[in-house]
Amino acid sequence: MVVAGTTDMRGIPSTPVTLTEAAVGKVAELIAREDSPSGERLALRIAVKSGGCSGYSYEMFFDSDVSWTNDIVTEFGDVRVVVDQDSAELLYGAVLDYKDGLHDRGFQIFNPNATRTCKCGSSFH
Repeated sequence: MVVAGTTDMRGIPSTPVTLTEAAVGKVAELIAREDSPSGERLALRIAVKSGGCSGYSYEMFFDSDVSWTNDIVTEFGDVRVVVDQDSAELLYGAVLDYKDGLHDRGFQIFNPNATRTCKCGSSFH
């Protein structure tokens, strides 16, 4: 189940990435284990970078440096997700999920904008 991710009147997602309940829970757990050197609140930054075997790759890390003018910030309960403007264009409509099963384990991004993905799942075109 997706926790957030509203759309405008045309059906276009209003946030670049939405998170499932499982992803929100895992991100909150991981942030609780981290110590921010400056004591600031950490956010999950999701970005798209050039590279990877299919043209682009995803990058996720915890960040306390949020630009309120250049970043899109979305709150999912206590979890804050930050996406830069350039990455947002490639991510609108994407869903971040977390699986903890025997065969599927870890974070997965389902991106409707990806026309091709590699077998490793971390690169797309």
